Amino acid sequence: MNNDLPERRDERGMSQADLAAAVGVSRQTINAIERDRYDPSLELAFDLAAEFDCRIEEIFDPN
Repeated sequence: MNNDLPERRDERGMSQADLAAAVGVSRQTINAIERDRYDPSLELAFDLAAEFDCRIEEIFDPN
């Protein structure tokens, strides 16, 4: 699933580890999501959207 997490993190000056800590997962999980190797659970997708104050659909594109 395509996403724009790296761009959103960069805009905030966050590392993968920073984002992982904010949403309660490992840095490796964030890395896998950013590289389209892992689709987040619905709960994690909501947590990521809340962290960036946006809707899930703004971060993730299923196409």
